[in-house]
Amino acid sequence: MSYTTGTELPPLSVHVTRDRLVRYAGASLDFNPIHWNERFAKEVGLPDVIAHGMLTMALGGRLITDWLGDPSKLVEYGVRFTRPVVVPDNEEGALVEFTGKVGEVREDGLARVDITAKFDGKTVLGKATALVR
Repeated sequence: MSYTTGTELPPLSVHVTRDRLVRYAGASLDFNPIHWNERFAKEVGLPDVIAHGMLTMALGGRLITDWLGDPSKLVEYGVRFTRPVVVPDNEEGALVEFTGKVGEVREDGLARVDITAKFDGKTVLGKATALVR
């Protein structure tokens, strides 16, 4: 696959539900009650239960690996967490939408992909970039 600056990746939309949070907590061993206990989350000043930041980051990584078709082509990936994803207690959950665009193709053939992750119309990951081979 060759990369061209400006190439847009196919978008990815994911419904993050409370049951997904429970499964992620089990896999990551992150059982912080802000991710499953509404009362506790509100007691510490959050609007409701929030998704694990690393889960949101992983979903952004999925945008890249789905596009690449080969996860080994993902060389580097980093984000800053800018805003929580609030997950309501219903079947739909929180809709997180990911888009990406090739921002630079380097002389060595590596490409930087800039990722946007939005929830409720607001960016939830800042400086989200991936370096791909």
